[in-house]
Amino acid sequence: MTATLGYARISTTGQDLTAQQAALAAAGVDDERVFTDELSGAVGTARPGLAALLEYARTGDTVVVAAIDRLGRSAAEVTRTIADLDKREIVLRALREGIDTATPTGRAVAAIMATLAELELELGRERRAASREARRSRSLPATKPPKPESTDGWW
Repeated sequence: MTATLGYARISTTGQDLTAQQAALAAAGVDDERVFTDELSGAVGTARPGLAALLEYARTGDTVVVAAIDRLGRSAAEVTRTIADLDKREIVLRALREGIDTATPTGRAVAAIMATLAELELELGRERRAASREARRSRSLPATKPPKPESTDGWW
């Protein structure tokens, strides 16, 4: 038996999950099958709700999100999650973008997103390599030293 699961995430103080949960409910996701994360940007990449969803989901299930960007904080994170779902034969539906990987068009859009994310990663690597080389050519360390911590009480 397959399940329809939902995932909602907020990342800043002042946001709430209400709108995403309403969109998931309207798409037919039962409240008890919605996994959530309420995180600040300072927490890093740990998303216990998404991890629990990915652990729970099985082949043939459908994961519904209000928007594709809820799956990660960067295109690379989103792409990794999409690839993981695809590899496990779990359908992804992103309501705002109209993506449904159960359809040929949805799979094509997801593949285009994955290609663009890979391009973004490669360009980032090239920029970092160029920055390291420029610093070395000026006899500076390859990376910038960490900023000293403030001792005056201001964050």
